Amino acid sequence: MQTIDYEDFYKIELRIGTIIRSEIFEKARKPAYKIWIDLGDEIGVKKSSAQITDYYTPETLIGRQVICVCNFKPRQIADFMSEVLVTGFTHSEGGIILAGVETPVPNGSKLH
Repeated sequence: MQTIDYEDFYKIELRIGTIIRSEIFEKARKPAYKIWIDLGDEIGVKKSSAQITDYYTPETLIGRQVICVCNFKPRQIADFMSEVLVTGFTHSEGGIILAGVETPVPNGSKLH
């Protein structure tokens, strides 16, 4: 594993947000959802394409708080601009389990 300095970690904007909209991303090459995440007043609502279809449906995502990388360059995926990266962990049987918090915190809060 490569090590980094604290300064490198602090360059990454890891923020929490609440999913407010989700739909199937029909034009994606791999199964994915289009999701809209409220990241608070400072950042606003951002979009993401997320390959999280193994354990979630669009309906179960609404209201869920997720941890996002907010300062990657936006990425065009088919006809959709993904503005943030939603984080998660690979399940032992495959698929992604979203990273979140056990107690709700204000949207836009930064991970320390």
